[in-house]
Amino acid sequence: MSQAAAGVEAAVEAFGEGSPVLVHDAADREGETDLIYPAGAVTPEDVSRLRNDAGGLACIALADEVAEAFDLPFLGEALDHPASADHELGYDERSSFSLPVNHRDTYTGITDEDRATTITELAAAAENPSGTDFADEFRAPGHVHLLRAAPDLLADREGHTELGIALAAAADREPAVVVCEMLDGETGGALSPDDAKAYADRHGLPYLEGSEIIDRLG
Repeated sequence: MSQAAAGVEAAVEAFGEGSPVLVHDAADREGETDLIYPAGAVTPEDVSRLRNDAGGLACIALADEVAEAFDLPFLGEALDHPASADHELGYDERSSFSLPVNHRDTYTGITDEDRATTITELAAAAENPSGTDFADEFRAPGHVHLLRAAPDLLADREGHTELGIALAAAADREPAVVVCEMLDGETGGALSPDDAKAYADRHGLPYLEGSEIIDRLG
């Protein structure tokens, strides 16, 4: 087994145990590293880490079949406003954004505890979509942004949404993952791959290139 393949296998094992991984999509795509968690393992302390160590937008990616069961639209198609038309994205053909939600048991929805509740309840719902009345459990708008993965995952699209869901499937986890961009605290730009690797090394976390996941799990 190659070193890259062994790295993916180790990351899948860690993800299965509830540990986060760092994934850099590609230099010619977003060029960003996301901190990715299995949604069912997220605690308030993890939400704090996403805020403080990553710094991007914490989102929950759901598998396409889960989003379909919950009748979740792509946000760009659901918005009836001129600002939602005529997008030109430099990194992809479309955005994966769906609705932003809070669980109905939360208060404002933005605290670490509230967001952890929304995230773990989304993970539980994703494990049992047929037994979940989505509108009964969640309200929109909210503070946790949902992403809808492409139907055939990496065969259709190679974003962090699909990379994360592919990891979850390989790890036999719920089809729901938290993704959050890692930003540089000094420049405000995307954290460089070298700095992301250094963070992963300091904290004992796996670091993967998107191409390694695609080669092994795509």
